[in-house]
Amino acid sequence: MKTEKAIFAAGCFWGVEANFRKVEGVVSTRVGYTGGHFETPTYRDVCSHKTGHAEAVEVIFDPKVVTYEELLEIFFSIHDPTTLNRQGPDVGSQYRSAIFYVTNEQLFKVESYKRKLEEEKHFKRPLVTEILDASEFWEAEEYHQQYVEKKKTNFTVQPSKDIETLSIEEKVEIRSMLIKEFS
Repeated sequence: MKTEKAIFAAGCFWGVEANFRKVEGVVSTRVGYTGGHFETPTYRDVCSHKTGHAEAVEVIFDPKVVTYEELLEIFFSIHDPTTLNRQGPDVGSQYRSAIFYVTNEQLFKVESYKRKLEEEKHFKRPLVTEILDASEFWEAEEYHQQYVEKKKTNFTVQPSKDIETLSIEEKVEIRSMLIKEFS
């Protein structure tokens, strides 16, 4: 089987990875750090905001089963690509929205897809998703790999919803769930 690689950053990598692992045609995933200037970063390094890295997911997929365009559709549906350096309660440049293209063909597809979303005014605000050439992908610590499956939690990224449109009750519910989950 001939596979291809895609790299996405859409907030906390635990939920992003869990969403992509559910997709038929995704052969494997691993979470890690990319897009920065620091070699062999750790989670602590990335959280210091000094490395420039984003939490990201490397997706290995079978293009005969799932296309890159379908992965882009999933990517844009599982996070809010209009919030800069933030996804839900997670704030910081490591949580930015970014696509790291591996080939020129992927670059063309990403730019076309993003342009289509903008032309159709799919989102109320401008997209801030970065489109960057893939650089070194540093695998995250083992305890981060397939975290959702290991912890048997239902923590996943929610479909994109403008955080400003959430009611106070929804924000409190999300915060409570996260506090319970990570306490």
